[in-house]
Amino acid sequence: MPAPADIAAAAARLREGGLVAFPTETVYGLGADATNARAVRAVFDIKGRPAHNPLIVHVLDEAGARAVSARWPDEASALARAFWPGPLSIIVPRAPHVPGIVTGGGPNVAVRCPDHPVALSLLDAFGGPLVGPSANRSGRLSPTAADHVRASFAPQEVMVLDGGACRIGIESTVVNLADNQPRVLRPGIIGPARIARVLGIGVEYEQADHNSAGSPGMLASHYAPAARAVLVDAPRISRAIEAAKGDAAVLALSPLTVTARRVIAMPAGAQDYAAALYSALREADSLSPRLIIIEEPSELGDDDERAAWHAVLDRLRRASA
Repeated sequence: MPAPADIAAAAARLREGGLVAFPTETVYGLGADATNARAVRAVFDIKGRPAHNPLIVHVLDEAGARAVSARWPDEASALARAFWPGPLSIIVPRAPHVPGIVTGGGPNVAVRCPDHPVALSLLDAFGGPLVGPSANRSGRLSPTAADHVRASFAPQEVMVLDGGACRIGIESTVVNLADNQPRVLRPGIIGPARIARVLGIGVEYEQADHNSAGSPGMLASHYAPAARAVLVDAPRISRAIEAAKGDAAVLALSPLTVTARRVIAMPAGAQDYAAALYSALREADSLSPRLIIIEEPSELGDDDERAAWHAVLDRLRRASA
């Protein structure tokens, strides 16, 4: 874990408009002062991120979230009490002082309090909100370890705080509270059923426009390895491997009867699968295969398990788009 001096140096860099990658429980974030439009522009530029794709603002607590919102509804307080610190981003109307570049020019802002001691220490030392999109080139695999960030950016570009491997491994759930009906715009480990239990009303997934500015991380092609990836159901995997003439890396849930360049056995549980997903895709990509074949999981189990599988499948479909 970073020493207090490293946290202080990172906070100073952020105050100067610099960029700092920091660990969260989901993925590593690329941090910049959320109130500094020039610093936020640097995040978009270095990532190659489309300007209409909004960023999530990371805050230390509910008070920090209220400070960047024009309206903080009671429902947001209820969700913050239930799930923060944690992997839930809440969309509310943005405060006027939040630069429009943060929200892709939209009227709303997504905020969350991350569940990682390094992220919380950095937010505390900095004393303000930080944007924190995944610390990678836009559209590519999200980083779940410090070395993944270092592979994307030079030290003079981005200071990296190493907090170890990310526990959850996929991005946060995004729930929209800016409208009358709460909706989940981006699936994550926290599913609609858990949110509905807190709010006491029905909550559903929204089939969002993949190219809209409604939520971060919803472009049609996203979270993608360099090699072409395909999502295949179990009965068709052998044929897919044979068609690739053995030059395929495979993320498998079932035993295989044919030979591939590399078979990576994936966990059977949804949350363990999510935690391993991006690292497994990076391992497969490092072999420069003709194809990465991914056995398609099924959305089975209780509410929490189904929510996690739904989030995993969302990432897999975008990775293979």
